[in-house]
Amino acid sequence: MSVLGIDIGGTKLAAGVVDADGRMLERGEVPTLAYEGLEPVLERIVGLGRELLARAAAQKEPVQRIGIGCAGPVDLKAGKVFDPPNLPGWSDVSLVRHIESALGLPAILENDANAAALGEFRYGAGRGVRSLFYFTVSTGIGGGIILDGKVWHGLKDAAGEAGHMTVCPDGPVCGCGNRGCLEAMASGPSIARRAREAVAAGRPTRLREVPVVTSADVVRLAQEGDAVAREVWEAAVKYLGIGVASVITVLAPERIVLGGGVTRAGDFLFEPLRVEVRRRVKLMPVESVLVLPAALGPDVGILGAAAVAMGE
Repeated sequence: MSVLGIDIGGTKLAAGVVDADGRMLERGEVPTLAYEGLEPVLERIVGLGRELLARAAAQKEPVQRIGIGCAGPVDLKAGKVFDPPNLPGWSDVSLVRHIESALGLPAILENDANAAALGEFRYGAGRGVRSLFYFTVSTGIGGGIILDGKVWHGLKDAAGEAGHMTVCPDGPVCGCGNRGCLEAMASGPSIARRAREAVAAGRPTRLREVPVVTSADVVRLAQEGDAVAREVWEAAVKYLGIGVASVITVLAPERIVLGGGVTRAGDFLFEPLRVEVRRRVKLMPVESVLVLPAALGPDVGILGAAAVAMGE
């Protein structure tokens, strides 16, 4: 059995034909150009899907279903998307109906973080367990919950929003309107913001040599010994550790998997993060919970959408 997985992001649209073992048989990618609005983006999604289905048919790889991963809010039962922040003009979009009509195959929609969680569970760092929590730590912080081998959606499909746990009650305002959310303390933009604040405060740091500071610059300079960069980085890791420890305490999953751009720091993130988590979890044997980097890399969105199409 092969399926078509479609990953809809604000920057790129990626899709692939995937078999039951998670092998990518065909793959394609085009820019989203989200600023053009709904209809042009839908046309690009359909065009990419048609191209891949044609390539699969030419190789005698029949596709049976389509899985779609898209940023929320989503109504999974209705197959609709409502105003994702990175897709302007996407208000009350009947995405599943549109894709099914255009491509002639049954389709199923999932929140992108949940899809990534299911992809890692089926094909990646979550293989062999029955429960995991997936964090994506990038421009924002999202999460997906797998319990007993199934995505836990919660009321109104709203479960898993780990980025909006309060980890610093008097912290900066988050994009959601709350203060001190994990996303406001440990996402890529929040790391860069605190670095820029240190520069503006006149603190001596090589960060002032960087024209536009990013979280990657903070990681690089922290590794090179810059005291201010290291201070900013260690604060982000501390807050991320608080978030991970809270999830472990509440859900007791077998595994925590982290993906997203910030995790490219590798051991410079994961080693102190594991220490912080072990320090904060008191009511369960935390050493039995592995905290691992995601294994699927940039294709996690495609493989996650494919896993959705395959079923849980």
